[in-house]
This record gives sequence, C-alpha cells and structure tokens, in this order.
Amino acid sequence: MPHPIAPPPDPRTGLALPAGVTICEVGPRDGLQMEKTFIPTAAKVALIDGLSATGIGEIQATSFVHPSAVPQMADAEEVISGIARRPGVRYTALVPNERGAARAVAAGVDAIDLVVSATDSHCLANTRMTTDQAMQRARGVARLGAEANVEVRVGFATALGCPFEGFPPYERVERLVGAAVETLGARHVNIADTVGMADPQRVHGFMRRLIGTFAGVTFSLHLHDTRGMGLANVLAGLEAGVTNFDASIAGLGGCPYAPGASGNISSEDCVHMLEAMGVRTGIDLGALLAEGARAKALVGHADSALLEAGPARALGPYRAPVAGEA
Repeated sequence: MPHPIAPPPDPRTGLALPAGVTICEVGPRDGLQMEKTFIPTAAKVALIDGLSATGIGEIQATSFVHPSAVPQMADAEEVISGIARRPGVRYTALVPNERGAARAVAAGVDAIDLVVSATDSHCLANTRMTTDQAMQRARGVARLGAEANVEVRVGFATALGCPFEGFPPYERVERLVGAAVETLGARHVNIADTVGMADPQRVHGFMRRLIGTFAGVTFSLHLHDTRGMGLANVLAGLEAGVTNFDASIAGLGGCPYAPGASGNISSEDCVHMLEAMGVRTGIDLGALLAEGARAKALVGHADSALLEAGPARALGPYRAPVAGEA
C-alpha cells in the first residue's frame, strides 16, 4: 500500500518520518512455524480472524511447504479456507517453489511471498541450491502467479546478515533485487534481517540506496530482534523511506541459528512506537494487545515488552517518590 513521501526532518527532532505505514502481520506463519507442538487449525483460524479485526491490512496466514519440512504448516489449505475474510485485509502465504505456489493459488490467497536467500551458504542449507539456482527456479513461481493474476512478492533472506557468511555486500543485494524486478517482474521486494544481525546504519544505508535505485518498487523490511536492535532498525528504515514492515504478534518466532534468542519484532511493540511518534498504522493497539495475549496463551510464551509493561500512555501521572519510599 503506497504512503505519502516522507516529509523533511522535523526541526524539533531531526527525524524524517512518513505519515503512515503498512504492517504485515507474519505471526500466523513465521511466528508459529517453529512451535514443536502442533497448534489446532481452529486455533490458528481464530487468531487470524482476531488479527483481521484489529485494523491490520495484511496477514501472512500460512506457508505452503511440504509437511515433512515444516509440520506446523501441514494444514495450510484448511487455514485459508477456514478464515473469515474481512474486506480490506490481504491474506498472503509463503511458498518455496512452483508446487507450493500452485497450492496457494488453488487455495485462493491474495498474494504469494517467495523467499530466496541472498547468500549461497544459507540458500544451500535451506534448499540445497545456490542463490542463482534458486532465482532460476523462482521463474516458474513468477510465471504461475502471472497466469493466475496473483501477485508474487519476492523476499531476500539474509540480505542484511548471514550466520554463515557475515554481511553480504550491498552490490550483491542490489544485483538480486535487479533480477527480481527485471526477470521475475516483482514490484514488491522484501529485504530481511533473517537472524537479527543488522544495525541501524546498515539498514538505513541499504534501504536508501535500493529505494533510490529502483523507482516504482515497493520495499518492505522483515526484521528480527535477536540482538535487541529490531525497533532501532525500524526507525532506520523509516528514515530511509521504507513504509512497509513485517512484524509478529507477541514477538513470536525465532531463529534456528540462534537457539533461545528472540525472533521477529513484536507487532504490538512496533505499533506502539510508531503511533507514539505520530506515524499512523491504522491498527487498534488495544485490540492488538488482546490478540497478543491470545497468542501467548496459545503457545505458552511471548517476547513482547508491551504485553509485560502495557502502553506508556496507560500509566498514571508521574509522581516523584517521597523521601524514604523504595
């Protein structure tokens, strides 16, 4: 969804912020896929329906992968058919290949998310092929989407940091984005900090150059908070001109290469920060917090500051402690 061009920096703060952003909720897919206990389909559907009512414009509902690869997503068709579609909400799904894309199209998703690792090592670990080989395979997905009139959005995992190779050079990422635009016809490209290695300077530099190079392409950021820099990286992306961000309810998710570490940025923490800065999300924070509590109860854990502390404005008027008080 397009948003107004970011205004000049606010002279009071020095920040150049857009009027509004689009949040894509990835919790039902990225947040749940690492849960070892299978979550009942009805519970997944109820969570998605609840999220749909918060004002979120996009929800990545599931992934059409082979059940042996990601058992938690074995009910992809049932989830898509079971949700109560709300007008104005786009329901998308991740696919790994043509077979998954064909299943997603048949299920009736609004858009297909195709992810290719930006580094060969990560791509080989996930798909047993190099990045260039994966880009060749992606042509079939793009062709299938075009024939079905379903948008195919291309994402690049590890574009901002790889657990095997370190930090990919900007030139490599730009080449991959160029191939996605020119060869695959992508008009929406997602840049991912898959394992939470990026810092604000890297995010700002990469995104400012990509946005300046590829006019007419919508860029989104998929950020992880593995090392505590998730929201700082959101701010860096905002200043670079990004107005589309992925986030996960209750901060669910994780990283297989950093066991025990936090994963995706929390949707409620992100919305709280944006709205506090005057950046509109269109999301009802109270309703989102209720869904965060539902998600936490569903899986038994969460990684969300807001679920623990509540919104800043919900606190009463500040009173300085009286001498002798703890």
